Amino acid sequence: MPRIEISIAKQTLVLLDDGGRKLREYAVSTAKNGAGEQWGSYCTPRGRHVIRAKIGAGAPLNTVFVARRPTGEIWSLELAAKFPGRDWILTRILWLSGCQPGFNRFGKVDTMRRYIYIHGSPDTVAMGQPGSIGCVRMRNVDIIELYELVRAGTPVEISDET
Repeated sequence: MPRIEISIAKQTLVLLDDGGRKLREYAVSTAKNGAGEQWGSYCTPRGRHVIRAKIGAGAPLNTVFVARRPTGEIWSLELAAKFPGRDWILTRILWLSGCQPGFNRFGKVDTMRRYIYIHGSPDTVAMGQPGSIGCVRMRNVDIIELYELVRAGTPVEISDET
């Protein structure tokens, strides 16, 4: 099974095969507040995770999701102007679940209950620098490609080491 390594320090997501060979590398945007596991911190959680759910199969590019459901909207500059404060979750969602009890699973550090995703973002969002409120943002074309290459249960390691 492939696995994903996300570097908060490098702002990258790397997809590796079973033997550790790099299959893909993408620029991402993690939390502007840095790394952290606490509920309400708006930080990107570290450690071992798995993809718990894949959401959005077949949805058109720039489909807007709220609470993991498509709203029927397609993101555009005009829509963004109407909702300037909205945290845009677009195209596909890979919902993460922590695997380390007390660190990123259960209680006030539970990645899944914090609704931490790998998801698509507007093309106007900068990649390669922190900017999210906890999630791992990707370009829409990149999340579509990644979505097709992984399955639920795929291991995800998030690190803030350089």
